[in-house]
Amino acid sequence: MTWDPVDVATQQPYQVVIGAGASRLLPEFLEGVARVAIIHSAGVAGRAAELATGLDAAVTLIAVPDGEPAKTPQVLLDCWNALAAAGFTRSDVIVGLGGGSATDLAGFVAATWLRGVRYVSLPTTVLAMVDAAVGGKTGINLGSGKNLVGGFYEPDGVLCDLDVLASLPAAELASGMAEVLKCGFIADPEILDDFEDDPAGALTAASPVQRRLIRRAVAVKAKVVAADLREKTSDGESVGRELLNYGHTLGHAIEKVEDFGWRHGEAISVGMVFAAELAHRSGLIDDALLARHRSVLALAGLPTTYAGRPWAELRTAMSLDKKARGHSLRFVVLTGLAKARVLAEPAEDLLEASYAALAEG
Repeated sequence: MTWDPVDVATQQPYQVVIGAGASRLLPEFLEGVARVAIIHSAGVAGRAAELATGLDAAVTLIAVPDGEPAKTPQVLLDCWNALAAAGFTRSDVIVGLGGGSATDLAGFVAATWLRGVRYVSLPTTVLAMVDAAVGGKTGINLGSGKNLVGGFYEPDGVLCDLDVLASLPAAELASGMAEVLKCGFIADPEILDDFEDDPAGALTAASPVQRRLIRRAVAVKAKVVAADLREKTSDGESVGRELLNYGHTLGHAIEKVEDFGWRHGEAISVGMVFAAELAHRSGLIDDALLARHRSVLALAGLPTTYAGRPWAELRTAMSLDKKARGHSLRFVVLTGLAKARVLAEPAEDLLEASYAALAEG
């Protein structure tokens, strides 16, 4: 087997290992461990059972709902109760298996059980591999917003097994590609070039070009979080980890008002177009970069327009986003390709006009 490891040089360094069959490395992280809990989304129950049979430990399988319904206080409580019933101690290990919601939840369970136990992440979607499983953010949702309860908790390691991507529907692969392309816009333009050269290959599970794009996106995130793990340094043109929120302010609001009926990448795609419209109308980017947002994202089969709810409803949802300061909004916007700044408190008429442009397409 060949692996593409990416080092995440945070205070507690770890590796993201990318490659077909990478999950076979899991026993190396669990040597001498008496108990393991695999918190997994329902859709990969078979995969969880298969992993359990290869471990030399007492394994507790904890199934959680697929998607965002996994990230609720009740599911969190169910996980804690399952660990208590299994007699989980500080020397035991939690494994998170599934998409971004499952790994967010599993990481938060690990962070909070006995004030922190070891954690290994096995993401099973492109989205989880390049976004949720890397960087140490963990959390759950509340009715009033996404990821409002959470913490920073770094894993022992992340194993991105590309073999599991073969079972994903095309829409799920496209959703994950939104976060990959985001990394191209904010930091690594070669991602965009590579994707545009072979979009079909990029959207083919475990293809050479997809593997290359996943690794580049992980490398972008690893570099950003190593410099600013807890998202504390952004101010104006000096953008730290907040850079990774590009497209997420409106994107999270769309997810909320649509009752999480949209895939995350779909909402973030629209959010990036909104951010580009906002930057363009603020005189920060030119026509060509605005147009490239729409063309690249459309090439991936992602939405670039939205008119599902009135602006007032989206504006209210954004004000409750965890990135807001008081009720003032902050947006990561581009000033050029791979150049960004924080735009704080943009004028309300500018926001409304940028949103109106989404409906016009």
